[in-house]
Amino acid sequence: MSEEHKSNSTAIAPSAMAIRTVNPIRAVVDNIRIPKDASAEKPLIPLSIGDPTKFGNLLPPSSVDAELAAIVASHNNNGYLPSSGSVAARKAIAKRANTLESMKHREHSIDESDVIVTSGCSGAINVVFPTLADAGDNVLLPKPGFALYATVCQHYGIECRYYDCLPEKQWEVDLAGAAKLVDSRTKAILINNPSNPCGSVFSKQHIVDIVAFAEKHGLPIIADEIYADMVFSGNTFHSINSLSDRVPVLTLGGLAKQFLVPGWRVGWVEIHDRQEQFKRIKPALMSMSQLILGANSLVQAAVPHLLEKTPASYFTDLNATLEKHAMFCADALSKVDGLRVVVPQGAMYVMVGVDTDKFGDIADDVEFSQKLLDEEYVFVLPGSCFQAPNFFRIVFCAPLDVLEDAVKRMTAFAARHRKQ
Repeated sequence: MSEEHKSNSTAIAPSAMAIRTVNPIRAVVDNIRIPKDASAEKPLIPLSIGDPTKFGNLLPPSSVDAELAAIVASHNNNGYLPSSGSVAARKAIAKRANTLESMKHREHSIDESDVIVTSGCSGAINVVFPTLADAGDNVLLPKPGFALYATVCQHYGIECRYYDCLPEKQWEVDLAGAAKLVDSRTKAILINNPSNPCGSVFSKQHIVDIVAFAEKHGLPIIADEIYADMVFSGNTFHSINSLSDRVPVLTLGGLAKQFLVPGWRVGWVEIHDRQEQFKRIKPALMSMSQLILGANSLVQAAVPHLLEKTPASYFTDLNATLEKHAMFCADALSKVDGLRVVVPQGAMYVMVGVDTDKFGDIADDVEFSQKLLDEEYVFVLPGSCFQAPNFFRIVFCAPLDVLEDAVKRMTAFAARHRKQ
């Protein structure tokens, strides 16, 4: 390159959209230092990533191995599909949704025309927000909540307004506080149940109250139910659409969590619209699906098998394993002075509060997480990643012996830093 050419070169600026596309987790995690000196005697224990496959102990239904192999061998699923998904996959998803609904709504069951298959549940999130809201509009999001909601909204210039989920009430929504956030440009409220990062499962009555709130304020509901039916003893999952007669609901789901295949990248949007309030939204969602020309064709071909032929024992066993892990973490950490556990009711997560007044040299959740990582090689996510300061989140999918080691290290860490 000539000197003259060099002198005329300027850096090309990225778009404003790219600049504002930031995952809030990165703002915290990118500043966390990963230690390089973990050893075989004290290996790194990553309890930070919501990937149930991380340790290899949780596996998808065994029958899907042969099913997927046959799908590949057939060479019948190598081409493009409709952007909204294959008819067979959408029929299976609709059938599953209808079985979750109470009998009184049976006449309002959905069919394949009410389903859009997406590239993972994150793809569903990326479809619904810009369909419902324009730049300058706002949506109501949970705090604590999954960070990708904010990433997608900021990408499209949609304002995020956060309602509180209350730890003292098992993370129920503060509906009185949420009411103060609504104005003429509020386009939807998102409810994540069961919750990431909270591990909460809302009661039927609380969902009825949420639906009444949405109806009062004229808001459609985005129901992120990727953890549907992943609940523990004494709790019942109630799909929001089954309790809503007059409020339209977009239900988001996918294979990632319940079937333990997050890398397979198949999710979906279900359109529940008993009063035909979404008659303009439905074709708009179909149009938005065309931005990405369909989810993985091979995995879509396996959707009917997964949703219709997976034995009930698979789900029962998975929930029992997760509950055993969850209760171990909750019981053990609740005995640690300076930590307070909100006992999880489902999903794969437990949120643990940090009483910084009990510790002499720990100012907040970020410092707690960094020092725990530095000293004990246990990696948890600070609650600040989810707008929950002075909490940290544990993913309890690891084998029980790994969780036992992690809790032992955390207990020692807390004792070492606690004020004397």
